[in-house]
Amino acid sequence: MSEPGSPDTPLFVAVVGSGPSGFYATEALLKSGLNVQISMVERLPSPYGLVRSGVAPDHPKLKQAINVYAGIAESPGFTFLGNVAVGRDVSIDELRATHHAVILCCGAETDRRLGIPGEDLPGSHTATEFVGWYNGHPDYRDHVFNLDAETAVIIGQGNVAADVARILAKTADELCHTDIAEHALDALSRSRIRDIYVIGRRGPAQAKFTSKELKEFGDLAETDPVIDPVELELNAASQAELDEKTNAGGRKVFEIFTEFAQRPPAGKQRRVHFTFCKSPVELRGGDRLEGVVLEANALSGEAFSQSARGTGVQSELSCGVLFRSIGYRGVAMPGVPFDEKRGVFSNTDGRIIEAGNAVPGMYVAGWIKRGPTGIIGTNRADSVATVAALLEDVRNLGHDSGKTGAPGLRSLLDERRVRHISFDDWKKIDRSEVDRGSPKQKPREKFTRVAEMLAVLD
Repeated sequence: MSEPGSPDTPLFVAVVGSGPSGFYATEALLKSGLNVQISMVERLPSPYGLVRSGVAPDHPKLKQAINVYAGIAESPGFTFLGNVAVGRDVSIDELRATHHAVILCCGAETDRRLGIPGEDLPGSHTATEFVGWYNGHPDYRDHVFNLDAETAVIIGQGNVAADVARILAKTADELCHTDIAEHALDALSRSRIRDIYVIGRRGPAQAKFTSKELKEFGDLAETDPVIDPVELELNAASQAELDEKTNAGGRKVFEIFTEFAQRPPAGKQRRVHFTFCKSPVELRGGDRLEGVVLEANALSGEAFSQSARGTGVQSELSCGVLFRSIGYRGVAMPGVPFDEKRGVFSNTDGRIIEAGNAVPGMYVAGWIKRGPTGIIGTNRADSVATVAALLEDVRNLGHDSGKTGAPGLRSLLDERRVRHISFDDWKKIDRSEVDRGSPKQKPREKFTRVAEMLAVLD
């Protein structure tokens, strides 16, 4: 029997997840020069992961990667199996039985917790919930957020926190021609939120916004950016961070903060307050969230490795809705070793590890491999590295002629009456979304329920 990947013996690879890391892994396999057949398994009928359901609707250029992924999906040897959940409709062991290798690219699906009293009060949410809700993700379609509150709080100072703040701060007119979900646009158009606090544990020199994202807050139609100039006073280590030649991005962010702090109030209907060196220590309320207790922090340590320590000085900020945006973590999957401390699948260089040994034919790429770091494009190099490890192992992936790839997997799903969606099926759903958006001058009007997507095909 020939080696998998040779002209007469395809290398069957299952890719679990259809976000950036899944498509970049697919691309690397297809460019390997081997005879490869790929089955991409996706829980939703719609592909593209966070590019579809995580990128803010008012940032359409960041979604252009979808055009690349759609091109990859048209490649010979590629099969999309949407509406199929691993662990529900098919097991990891069944994927391994039908494929020589499995690459897990399912991302970091939940948010890190604050670990403070009151965190689960109604009105306290993860950023993931809100982002999924306004982007029309079926998992979050029916979530409800208290937009009648006058004050919203966002814990975290990265680009996801910026997205949440910006969507809360924009008017309906600023959002109505984006692909924001209709139910979210309707709710946001009635929002009574007037003050949005974006709170960072460390100082302005350590904020993780990109300058482009931050600068947008200066150009909003009905929202003023607000910063107390006193909060921009730096300790020596923070000043050293900004003075470092390689930290041009940090200097630009600080310049924008400074410009915001110097602006006279324009009297707009909303305000976004950026505040630093504070940590939430308790969320308070009765039946629902009423306020957050903040502790002032002091920075200590060397430049670029400063830690924030509580000073014991506390204050309370009244608010009716709060979002935590302090990072993501992965979710365990039956049959896959999981590193609880890091929130990723246990791996070395993309090879799944159990009890110190590589699990034959099991690989991982993306956030569920390395943690939630980098931007969309960062996943390409990460996925290429994982595929390189897989290709090194090809000779050890078995010469089992019983591997059947996508046809075998489809037969298994058909036996179980699991409705699976092909990429051609997805293209019909995609066209229907675009057609729905056209009369509203939107790029698309997303279906926000799986049943609605499937109904297009019926």
